[in-house]
Amino acid sequence: MYVYDFRDGDRSMADLLGGKGANLAEMTKLGLPVPPGFTITTEACRHYLVNGSNPDGLEAEIATHVANLEEAMGRRLGDSRDPLLVSVRSGARFSMPGMMETVLNIGLNDESVEGLAQVADDPRFAWDAYRRLLQMFGKTVLDIHGEEFESRLDAAKEAAAVATDVELSPEQLKELVGQFKDVIARESGAPFPQDPHEQLLRAVRAVFDSWNTERAVLYRRRERIPEDLGTAVNVQAMAFGNVGEGSGTGVAFTRDPGSGEKGVYGDYLSDAQGEDVVAGIRNTLPLHDLEQLDKPAYDALMSIMATLESHYRDICDIEFTIERRKLWMLQTRVGKRTAGAAFRIAIQLVDEGVISMDEAVERVTGAQLAQLMFPQFATDSEGEFLAKGTNASPGAAVGKVVFDSATAVAWAARGEDVILVRRETNPDDLGGMVAATGILTSRGGKTSHAAVVARGNGQDRGVRCGEHRGAICRQGDAGG
Repeated sequence: MYVYDFRDGDRSMADLLGGKGANLAEMTKLGLPVPPGFTITTEACRHYLVNGSNPDGLEAEIATHVANLEEAMGRRLGDSRDPLLVSVRSGARFSMPGMMETVLNIGLNDESVEGLAQVADDPRFAWDAYRRLLQMFGKTVLDIHGEEFESRLDAAKEAAAVATDVELSPEQLKELVGQFKDVIARESGAPFPQDPHEQLLRAVRAVFDSWNTERAVLYRRRERIPEDLGTAVNVQAMAFGNVGEGSGTGVAFTRDPGSGEKGVYGDYLSDAQGEDVVAGIRNTLPLHDLEQLDKPAYDALMSIMATLESHYRDICDIEFTIERRKLWMLQTRVGKRTAGAAFRIAIQLVDEGVISMDEAVERVTGAQLAQLMFPQFATDSEGEFLAKGTNASPGAAVGKVVFDSATAVAWAARGEDVILVRRETNPDDLGGMVAATGILTSRGGKTSHAAVVARGNGQDRGVRCGEHRGAICRQGDAGG
């Protein structure tokens, strides 16, 4: 069997279902509000990577589980009146944030987008969802350079004299969809596939392929993750955070992964889909602001966070979506944290009677102790203060400013200390992130992929990659 419904697994099956799939199954088992779906196993991925084709019977199993999902949701994939849409997400045994692929809104085409607009009573939402599918499918499945889509999105915003994509009208988004379809036809040599089942199978194959992308290989090498594990693929009914007022998406930690302090920690974006937060393409709100925007959803989230931390007996990293004031849980995992936070959280859990002192000792490594020696700016320094941002990882960084990943890698190779400065980082920037002594972005929050990678590097594996997106100082001739 290569496909498991979320109801048929649990967190002990991470080798087979991947970390994300196993935890989705565990949350389903706990009765938490998880959109239904299924997981394609790591075994299927390994067979594909070795043989270049899916194992016998996989496509039939997928079709059966799609039919079961359609029955559970009361909607059909690609239906012209009330379409079921699904996400396709990677999920390896060990967390690899941002290294592999995701495609949202599978099931939209030229007919079903009209049905979605009618059933949602929101044409803007429907055309925005279609735009997102074309952009993700083009980049992830068809290997079209992301700039082909991003430049046209930026041009549309400039022409409309708006700052963000959420301000584009339905007509402007519909025009953008046409442009994206033209890009796909020109760059791939074929039109965007209108068959939703073809979209799904090609997205699954793209996730399998993403296991061996350059950035994923580099990340595994840095994190000492075995090359032969493969990734699972999670297919899940979409929950929409981009349907206007009362909707949004966010990432939360049950404790501060930077300091270890208790309290509300995370980012939230109104009227957004899941990847918007972790990709860092828009500046987020602090999670506690959600209490003012939607107190019932906030209270439900706080209760679920307490349940998950108690169940996992550790800090949890959570992704969630609110769809018209309905809270949905999309992911949980044991959260990556800084070295200082690892010490504090371990002691807190001992004091709370959650774990024993022996367990606490096992949760902190010698490599994390070394991380506590990260450099800091001297408090009596005469450096000139320039600006302040959101600090996502500990330590101070000094170096020459570079503005692209390739330059960071080249300059670091010749012995230069560099600061990688980007509007926002994306997974393709991993080489530059590793080479740089610090990273500064103008967009994003504490839970963006860049922040998670920076905090997680070094945890349990002795690898150090500092990201400093807090105070900017000038000391002598070098800025950090």
